[in-house]
Amino acid sequence: MIVDAVPSMRRIVSEVWKPLTALFVWDCAVTITYYLLPFKAPSLPLTIFGSALALFLGFRSNSAYQRWWESRVLWGAMINASRSLSRATRNFLPDPEAHDLKREIVKRQIAYVNALRCQLRRQPIGDDVTKFLEERDLTNALARANPANGLLDSTGRRIDMARQDGWIDTIQQTQMEAVLVDIANSQGGMERIKNTPLPFQYRFIPTAFTHLFCILLPIGLVESLGFATPLGSTVAGLMFMAVLRIGDDLTDPFADSVHDVPLTAMCRTIEIDLLQSIGDVAPEPIKPVRGVLW
Repeated sequence: MIVDAVPSMRRIVSEVWKPLTALFVWDCAVTITYYLLPFKAPSLPLTIFGSALALFLGFRSNSAYQRWWESRVLWGAMINASRSLSRATRNFLPDPEAHDLKREIVKRQIAYVNALRCQLRRQPIGDDVTKFLEERDLTNALARANPANGLLDSTGRRIDMARQDGWIDTIQQTQMEAVLVDIANSQGGMERIKNTPLPFQYRFIPTAFTHLFCILLPIGLVESLGFATPLGSTVAGLMFMAVLRIGDDLTDPFADSVHDVPLTAMCRTIEIDLLQSIGDVAPEPIKPVRGVLW
């Protein structure tokens, strides 16, 4: 997630220079052709075209932003549920009998959120997950098709084992299970967003119409702008292409790009809070790198 107050021109140029260059070359070609060949540019209703296109792009951008914002809300719920699970574990399980189980459940939750982050970003599970787990979990929970769900299931089994050992009663178990349900619901929402792209019409029609509009733009402007057509048409086309690109960037909030939800930073927040809850030394929060919070 970009957190700089001032946009980075270098980043903007790196993302749009290719279509912008192609648009400028086309604008120059139309302008030169207009003055070299004896023809009149057709009168095009650019205002109507532009208004209709703006509606398409605005609707698409709003839909993409709703996906991004829902992802952030789900991760906010994950942070709160992780804190609630840690607090219930610390307060319900007795000391010193369940001291080791307390630490195991809390650390498993840290491993869980990091495993979920890796799944959503299509990254391999690394040391930031395995270092919080016991050896048996590496061949059981992590061996599943959905490792994060495997970790959550085994956490539920450990809570049930605590109830069987008489360390918690059924009411306390129900309260902790309710937190696990909230966590599972958040994960399900994230997987739905990741695995369900925007409908094809939302992606194809605005893209096709934007490109068509940029092609027609210099043809309709050359008679009134003359030699200033490449500049005016390129700037106008850039506005529409920028809105189109914004929708593309926000469609997948877990794409491991500079525009996605800062999963690494939020997982570190959970790690800090949960380690401090059991008295362990916590790492430093994730800081932005070149204006980007990962």
